[in-house]
Amino acid sequence: MRPPRPPLGPPRGRFVSAADVARLAGVSRSAVSRAFTPGAQVSEQARARILEAAEELGYRVNRLARTLHQDRSDLVGVVGGNFSNPYISAQLDALSRALHARRLQCLLMNSASGGDDLGRLLDYRVRTVVLLSGAAPDTLIRLCAQNGARMVLINRPRPPEGARADLVLADSAHGGRLAADRLARAGCQNVAVVISGSRTSAKLDRAEAFCSEMALHGIPVTRWADGPNSYETGVEAARALLIPGDRRVDGIFGVTDEIALGVLNTARFELGLRVPEDLSVIGFDDAPISGWSSHGLTTIRQPLEALTRATMEAITLPPEAEPVLCAVPVQLVERGSVRAPIT
Repeated sequence: MRPPRPPLGPPRGRFVSAADVARLAGVSRSAVSRAFTPGAQVSEQARARILEAAEELGYRVNRLARTLHQDRSDLVGVVGGNFSNPYISAQLDALSRALHARRLQCLLMNSASGGDDLGRLLDYRVRTVVLLSGAAPDTLIRLCAQNGARMVLINRPRPPEGARADLVLADSAHGGRLAADRLARAGCQNVAVVISGSRTSAKLDRAEAFCSEMALHGIPVTRWADGPNSYETGVEAARALLIPGDRRVDGIFGVTDEIALGVLNTARFELGLRVPEDLSVIGFDDAPISGWSSHGLTTIRQPLEALTRATMEAITLPPEAEPVLCAVPVQLVERGSVRAPIT
């Protein structure tokens, strides 16, 4: 005969525990643990009672506690900033989906927290730290190395000499050259590159390669390097660069789509310029918003699928494996914001 049923659920204000399930099912606490551990031995009758009690109480396994007894957890720390950026949002969406498909959990932290706060990721025994934006803080590099956690840097600067990190890098320099060649073929004679004031290594690589390629074509380049990496920076750059006159800029390369879209919309709707007839605009990333019919931004694509695949390969490497460098190719995506090539 089943023992009298105890009061349903734990005291208000705390999670349902395995002990609560054990009391309701009339079994031991260890039996509950075995019922939720693949391959562990527990009778079918006990398992049925445990699962029924767990369903009734709303019990969930404390996976965070379980990771404390494992060499590697299923947690992956993802660090980034400027999550409103269309490409970073798409990148985070793709990566979190890929982690879920591999039964790994995403622990997200904002890089604005700073190096010491980011070190809290290791408090949760993350197996890997993925850096989407910003430079890797020294504190975080040291803690990852001391605790056997891998670090994956996506389009980030190389860490200091001796630090271990996997690098996933889109070919930023080639993308800058592609942008320059496309504007040159469109017949642009006076161009600008908008970098923003963040000046990360990837953005600088794009800008430097763009300027070098334009020099080969004999086309002067104006550099705008102010403000954050944002749509508003593109707006301010357009207002400053697109001054009416004999030498008005007729082609602009924004080193991110967000910047380029700020330029494009300001030129069209505030300054009354026709795009691409009066001004050709090209971006870098191929964020989903760039393909909207209201924008039609010609851009350099760094494929999300390839970046995500390379990142997942690094995440799933054993902790003792040597760091890897994965180069991701880029390509020009033609839409409607650059004039047709001159034949």
